[in-house]
Amino acid sequence: MTKYDVYGVGNALVDTEFEVPDSFFAEHNIQKGFMTLVSYEQQKFLVNLLMQKYHVKKQSGGGSAGNTMYALTQFGGKAFYACKVANDETGDFFLEQLGDHNIDTSVNEREEGTSGQCLIMVSPDAERTMNTFLGVSESLSINEIDFEAVKQSNFIYIEGYLVTSPSAKSAIVDLKEFANKNEIKTAFTFSDPSMLEYFKDSVNEVLGDGVDLLFCNEQELKLWAGNEDFNEACKTMESIANQFAVTRGPKGAMLFDGETYISIAGNPVQAIDTNGAGDMFAGAFLYAISQGENFETAGKLASLASSEVVTVFGPRLKAEQHRDIAKRALD
Repeated sequence: MTKYDVYGVGNALVDTEFEVPDSFFAEHNIQKGFMTLVSYEQQKFLVNLLMQKYHVKKQSGGGSAGNTMYALTQFGGKAFYACKVANDETGDFFLEQLGDHNIDTSVNEREEGTSGQCLIMVSPDAERTMNTFLGVSESLSINEIDFEAVKQSNFIYIEGYLVTSPSAKSAIVDLKEFANKNEIKTAFTFSDPSMLEYFKDSVNEVLGDGVDLLFCNEQELKLWAGNEDFNEACKTMESIANQFAVTRGPKGAMLFDGETYISIAGNPVQAIDTNGAGDMFAGAFLYAISQGENFETAGKLASLASSEVVTVFGPRLKAEQHRDIAKRALD
């Protein structure tokens, strides 16, 4: 009997969201729809600029894998999250936002410095554009990996954003090797198209000889495969992932369970903010399969959950919303 359904590792970030017009990106030379790493000074300048023109729509705990672990535990799963936060107010807020402390973490001693923050600009088409200052998360390393907790987990879950840090990339390569040796399943998410545009070699280094389960969206799939044909790109992905889930926005998702392709219908909603949609999908999906559900059922839960989170600002839903979604999808 394992203690954790999933052992996640990722950046610990606090999200601050603004609604902006499309013209804002061109005016300030920002690549729309992508995550861009910035310095603390760059981010502060942009936040101050936004504060003068727009209101903060939402401040929330974030981080790709952190959002996924949050969703998994709110549905009823058990998770451990390996991350790094500083001894500051931002770090306090991040830990409080993990969900009533029901996620075990690697945060024992918090060092001096600045915790990671993510500025999220949401355009009228609901697309999220991110400028991220990693802070102490940039130095996440093997020291933050609790291998005893890993041994007590069914899955490890790695976010693609970690490949931007040499120490974090080294840590997740070692973590994946350890998981394979101990017959613990490996799950990986590409996280963002920018990881395939600018860090594809590093992503492939982490993928190594493959993973058990891979999450991505359609744009990321095509960038990784180097092929605009969706079906051919999926076939290419079979070479690196035993199973995978590709989200397709309003069109739902395509799943591969190792033998069969399963199409999951979308749920028509009025999207206002796509931030966290993929994270939510992965969290709901991992929860369902860890409870013994099949891929199709897991996909339906994940699709419904991700369609709900895009109807609100921020990457996370309230506890009662998770219970309602699970009742609708699983009962």
